[in-house]
Amino acid sequence: MTDHAEFLESALLREAGFRHAFFTRNGGVSVGAYRSLSFSVAAGDSPDNVSQNLQRAARALGVESSRIHFLSQVHGRQVHLLNGDEAQSELIHVEGDALVSRAPDLACGVRSADCVPVLLADRRSGAVAAVHAGWRGAVNGVVSQAIQALRGIAPNAQLIAAIGPHISGPAFEVSEDVAGLLLGASRDPNVVDRSAQKPHIDLRRMLRAELCSQGVEHPAIDDVWGCTVLEPARFFSFRRDGKASGRHLSAIVPRL
Repeated sequence: MTDHAEFLESALLREAGFRHAFFTRNGGVSVGAYRSLSFSVAAGDSPDNVSQNLQRAARALGVESSRIHFLSQVHGRQVHLLNGDEAQSELIHVEGDALVSRAPDLACGVRSADCVPVLLADRRSGAVAAVHAGWRGAVNGVVSQAIQALRGIAPNAQLIAAIGPHISGPAFEVSEDVAGLLLGASRDPNVVDRSAQKPHIDLRRMLRAELCSQGVEHPAIDDVWGCTVLEPARFFSFRRDGKASGRHLSAIVPRL
């Protein structure tokens, strides 16, 4: 077992000087359904395992483990601004799906197991955001809310974005009702694939269109690829394995 947390990076964010990571399921201490780099006690993993995994993530990000922040995610659009003096133990009980900050030596993070992690950064100010966008968050415009919050603390922001691994279109079968909701909210009319018996949704395409609508366009958007459902060796998946499965961490550190 390696003692290094495995993660994927966005070349775009890295080249702009932002420490960040889309962690896979590998390189942690958790066992069983949570093997091995899981970050959620609520999903059933032990507090001690999650604490050790956070320490490994902290080494990769270059911050203290107590300074990796994430919220109690509720598939909504609430964004929270971090000023740097928040306690990790308190934030975990605060409901929301995006964190924004320009405070030094902390990481804005989100946890996921099929939903889309989106990391945003401002080249000019160094401010960042981490967004948790499942299909409900996509419908609710959580990415746009995070961008507006970023621009609130960095009015002349030059934003870049990375869309991380999540449930891919071929794996994301939905009901007609859900397909209708997503199609109605999407700025891209081609997010629904009806070539199979039931509709399938391309959340990456939908969120890319939302980013573009907010002025974050190619080449300022990077895709970090991976399907959480179809790649069990690399990723956890709620859809594939049910509630008793791990949760990934995706996080980004403000740049001074």
